[in-house]
Amino acid sequence: MAITTYGDISPRTAGFAAKKLLERGQFLMVTERFGQVDPQGKKKTKTRKYRRYESLARADAPLAEGVSPAGQQLTFTDVIATLEQYGDSVKLTDVIQDTHEDDVLMESMELAGEQAAETIEVLRINVLKGGSNVAYANGVTSRAAVASPATRGDLRLIYRSFRKNKARQISKVVKASAMVSTEPVAAAYFMMGSTDCDADLRGLTGFVPAEQYSNSGMMFEGEIGKMENVRVILTALFEPWLSAATSAAGQSTYLTNGTTGTGSADVYPLITVARDGYAIVPLQGTNAVTPMVLNPGTPSKSDQLGQVGFVSWKTWQTAAILNQNWVNRLEVAATQSPS
Repeated sequence: MAITTYGDISPRTAGFAAKKLLERGQFLMVTERFGQVDPQGKKKTKTRKYRRYESLARADAPLAEGVSPAGQQLTFTDVIATLEQYGDSVKLTDVIQDTHEDDVLMESMELAGEQAAETIEVLRINVLKGGSNVAYANGVTSRAAVASPATRGDLRLIYRSFRKNKARQISKVVKASAMVSTEPVAAAYFMMGSTDCDADLRGLTGFVPAEQYSNSGMMFEGEIGKMENVRVILTALFEPWLSAATSAAGQSTYLTNGTTGTGSADVYPLITVARDGYAIVPLQGTNAVTPMVLNPGTPSKSDQLGQVGFVSWKTWQTAAILNQNWVNRLEVAATQSPS
């Protein structure tokens, strides 16, 4: 049997397979919801250029009679990102296919979808963690000095900075579906971070749990609540810098090296984003991921008896911070034993 682009499946079946891959992984994609959507078309280069035109200076001088103003030149900032290819495969043997009671092929496709989503999500998180707009919990000035969870004042300072830098609140997000589309939401800034920070954030004065929203049906997967103008969504994929806070303070108060004990505190990133703060190539749509299946039983030069097959996937992805002033990283500790 001739092997097509998708292995043993037709392009039509490949589209179905891609949808199944995405359905399994979609709930993991927190960063997918809030970035500027920029799908990659076919036959394009690997380089993506994002251009932002800067605001004009205020024209606050009165005009002189009969004299035209000097005028201003447009200025812009380019952000360059390079698409990279990612992928993996799961081996299937003829013995498993013939004797296992489960639908191993379908299970493999679903697990590959989860793997693809988690891989891309962590890559995007790492881009956001690399931003230059950073603050440290409770007013310290370095990661090594972090000795506090997030405070109410920290979130208020982020809000003040966003407003000062004309950062718009997010009022439209990418739908959690296999297709590229958006849906409206109540305007807010969104903070993303680790589930290890859950108890500390819930303990902030003025924090409103998501279940108390007037319309709780509009909350997102992983959303725990909001603090004034900032909605908070947590996932285990926002991993800390282990034992990064070398300050003597809090040596036995905060999680260290991923667990309880005595030692330097782990430092967690809480990423707050505004509208158009960053861009992504979404893991959605017909061109977002290419599934390939080769069933056992297909002989080849390297597998003369056709004993081995595979389920695999590949995708092109990139992400970029478009405006550093609209993406804030707050570095915090997480309490070992919340009360």
